[in-house]
Amino acid sequence: MIAPKTEKLTPGTVKLACRNVWKLFGKHPERFLAAHDNRPTYEQIREAYYIGATRDVSLEIYEGEIFVIMGLSGSGKSTLVRNMTRLIEPTAGEIIFDGMDLLKADEKTLIDIRRKKMGMVFQNFGLLPHRNVLDNVAFPLEVQGMARFAREEEAEQMIELVGLKGREYYFPRELSGGEQQRVGIARSLAVAPEVWFLDEPFSALDPLIRAEMQDEFLRLQKVLHKTIVFITHDFDEAIRLADRIAIMKNGEIVQVGTPETLLLHPADAYVSEFTQKVPRAKVVSAASVMTPLDSASPIPPTVSPVAADTKIDALIGRFINQQEPIPVVDASERIIGEISMQNALRVFIGEEAATHGC
Repeated sequence: MIAPKTEKLTPGTVKLACRNVWKLFGKHPERFLAAHDNRPTYEQIREAYYIGATRDVSLEIYEGEIFVIMGLSGSGKSTLVRNMTRLIEPTAGEIIFDGMDLLKADEKTLIDIRRKKMGMVFQNFGLLPHRNVLDNVAFPLEVQGMARFAREEEAEQMIELVGLKGREYYFPRELSGGEQQRVGIARSLAVAPEVWFLDEPFSALDPLIRAEMQDEFLRLQKVLHKTIVFITHDFDEAIRLADRIAIMKNGEIVQVGTPETLLLHPADAYVSEFTQKVPRAKVVSAASVMTPLDSASPIPPTVSPVAADTKIDALIGRFINQQEPIPVVDASERIIGEISMQNALRVFIGEEAATHGC
């Protein structure tokens, strides 16, 4: 099996984690795993006529981050998310949610967690055609047993949050695709979920509407600060939205890292395929291509510094009007390096200028 290359952000609270999660489709998969000491190879799985939808997956998702899972069709990303919620029962492993193994939770506890702590948005919207927008958004609160006035008041707030105020009494057939997806998002947020799962929610939308929904998604996250697990097969979408990305192949995690790590340090050729057409300047940060400097170095009075995470495409305009290198500062505004026009241009033409890590 491939040993995934994993990069962590500054560790925070782990909200959700997978520990050696397997999902094999076939007859008596538990016996098969036990017979192979829970470590069958991809070839052994295929030879035994099993489907290895999720294979020995371990990862951690931090509170408040947008964690994107991506891969080609059939790579196992949707199965993994359904394993996390036990909509599909894993064959083996642990799913840790707030310190509790969901695989050991009884049915009542699991249903309560899904209803009150998890929100889900899927590609096909899943709206109830005979209910208007207000009733669709209020539906999960109705299932919880909330009184009509209270649930409608809560639903109205969610409808306004996603920009559909005035559409409360429209039916799904009277809405555009983007508006229908906003209803789905509002409905999933109505229960105030702690973890928000989105399975390719924008892939069925036209490109312009898709870009609009990505903007809306980022706006909502700035307001709500949810822990988000987002599935996509589109790397452009992933790098725009993600704090970290997990890339899957044949049910395994191949690599986990920030978009910049995946672009500059792909674990293998498979990861490289996802990144080869990505505009590098939109992903690579100043810290990755700067020349390190002593923090005592003076800043020329005419040159304003930039933050270490500033993307290269945001700096090109500065070099049109100045020739001096631009100082780079950390979160404490200490100088840690400088970036020259030559280094910035190398990123644009695709050279591996990032020699100082990322």
